[in-house]
Amino acid sequence: MPKKVGMIGCGNIAPQYVTGLSMFPEDITLAACADLVAEKAQAFAQVNGIEALSVDDLLARDDIEIIINLTTPNVHHETCLRVLNAGKHVYTEKPLALKREDGRSVVDIAASKGLRVGCAPDTFLGSGGQTSRAAIDEGRIGRPVSATAFMAGHGPEAWHPNPGFFYLDGGGPMLDMGPYYLTALVNLLGPIKGIAAFTSRAFDERVANHEAIRGQRLPVTVSTHYAGTIEFVSGAIATLITSFDTWRHHLPNIEIHGTEGSMSVPDPNTFGGTVSVWTPQTQAWEAVSPRPGAEYLRGVGVADMARSINRGEPHRASGALGLHVLDAMLAFDESSRARRVIELSTTVDRPAVWVP
Repeated sequence: MPKKVGMIGCGNIAPQYVTGLSMFPEDITLAACADLVAEKAQAFAQVNGIEALSVDDLLARDDIEIIINLTTPNVHHETCLRVLNAGKHVYTEKPLALKREDGRSVVDIAASKGLRVGCAPDTFLGSGGQTSRAAIDEGRIGRPVSATAFMAGHGPEAWHPNPGFFYLDGGGPMLDMGPYYLTALVNLLGPIKGIAAFTSRAFDERVANHEAIRGQRLPVTVSTHYAGTIEFVSGAIATLITSFDTWRHHLPNIEIHGTEGSMSVPDPNTFGGTVSVWTPQTQAWEAVSPRPGAEYLRGVGVADMARSINRGEPHRASGALGLHVLDAMLAFDESSRARRVIELSTTVDRPAVWVP
């Protein structure tokens, strides 16, 4: 039987979840939504043919087993705890929390109650991430020894209708976009051991350019450029840059280099894309036959969690993975401030291969 799901938060990302969840009707059914702004929930519910409730009423519904937490990052921790204390599984947008201790408390409380925690991103379950994973597991590039990953742009103030929070505590390119890249790297290379990094901030103020708030000045209190070296437990070494201080570039998204070849990995903020492998034998970049999942949208991780609950198996976009990624993201700023390597306090197994 498909599990009934409720959603807290009806903002920009919510429509993608509705479409994404609809691809897995045998696993999951979206039944109701809630938002602190009641009118927003009512409008969203009407468009999507579901029920609009208050947060309290949604959490009190006995027939709803999983809550998707689409609130803003600064209240992810608080909202997850409310869901767990109501006796329901929770799947939250990234990041899991803004502090390690808050992320740990979510995972620990869920475990003590026999409940599941899921955490975005689930993009690594698409064809790009799974095709890349299969190529590594099949030995197409030998043993992975190094990687590069780049997410560089000039920030969301040019297009986002409410970009201010991207530049305040809990924002910045690492907590905003780092989850996609670090989750993809853990999926491919395994858990992270330590991080050495430098961070900087190019501007103390940004200017909004969206038509609704054009000219509004946005204070910047966080780092906006991160450059670091990641050591994996496997021995592989990766270089990661996330930046809101880059106008244009020709950098690849992710490349993995092994003892017997190199692999180009598509944008981890998408589900699809072409995976290519270069080897000394071919002397050329050749596309790898893609696995299913290019058409997915946000929500496949929730469907996998629902299916895994029914089967009594671990789910893939897990709270443990979200906590490990949070641990790594926070280590970048900590390493820069302390000017030393930060050893991670968490670990996680590579998620199992996704079988649609």
